Amino acid sequence: MANTDVIKNDEVLAAEEKALKRAVIASRVRAILPVIGLVAVSLIFNILSNGKLLAPMNIKLLMSQVYVTMIAATGVFFIMTMGGLDFSQGSILGIASIVFCYLSRFNIPLAIIGGVLAGACIGAINGYFYVKRKVKSFVVTICTMFLFRGVIEFATTNAPVQGDIVKTMSLDNNVVKMTITLIVLLTAFFFFRFTKFGRYLKAIGAGEKAAAFSGIETDKMKFMVYILAGAITGLAAFINVVKVGSVTASSGNQLETQIMIALVLGGMPISGGAKVKFENVVVGSLLYIILNAGLVTLGLTPALQQLIEGIVFLIVVAITSDRNSVQIVK
Repeated sequence: MANTDVIKNDEVLAAEEKALKRAVIASRVRAILPVIGLVAVSLIFNILSNGKLLAPMNIKLLMSQVYVTMIAATGVFFIMTMGGLDFSQGSILGIASIVFCYLSRFNIPLAIIGGVLAGACIGAINGYFYVKRKVKSFVVTICTMFLFRGVIEFATTNAPVQGDIVKTMSLDNNVVKMTITLIVLLTAFFFFRFTKFGRYLKAIGAGEKAAAFSGIETDKMKFMVYILAGAITGLAAFINVVKVGSVTASSGNQLETQIMIALVLGGMPISGGAKVKFENVVVGSLLYIILNAGLVTLGLTPALQQLIEGIVFLIVVAITSDRNSVQIVK
């Protein structure tokens, strides 16, 4: 009888060990799928477009499109790591761009600071209602999205808001934009990977109550992260404006959707937590821009482009999402 129990215990342990190995392998596969997807999408669309997609001149165009998305996605990445959402990024970009245009008539550094502060202020509003008033993050940010979208449309009713075109468009070159993007990415990567800032965000995303019991000031962290995300998008407003030197009612429109899709395509867990990796920002942003540009290069209609993007998005979510660790979004 004892031998039978021992055999059964050994079988249970062996089954658990196999399940653990399968879970580890599945986790590693999900981690590299976005990179495989990026390479595959790039090659497929380059072949279908007869080499046009990855032609040297087109690569410059692709890079010019990715900067704003990648910078703004960095701030949202921090928010999603702790289990929150932010749908107001497009409106933040629009407001910060308007502030930048007005202040650029006086001084470019002042305009950049003004855009960053404008974004930080909207982020503080989001953080206040989310942290102090205990309103769900997606509800708060949807409300501020519509609120400030209305402000943008009001400010641009009669005509686009013009900045100092000579000053702003003189800065429209890839060296400046790439330098700013790299500074944002490298700084964010350092603090996320090598400081307690990143560990705290992951801890909050994995379990807010447990994080609070461990001594983390969760409310303070959440409030500061929303301010930080707004400020980062405020910096992206500089790159947004220098391309044309003005702001229209559509400025920043659907940016929040682009960011969300880019991060998920990059392998970002919706509920945040310990499995989040900073590479999600870079890979996801590049994958989204290349996918979108590839569909445009093929000459597809906007409706068909959205349909294909939606199908790809659903497939990626179905393949990469870890249903065993999904939590309710805060």
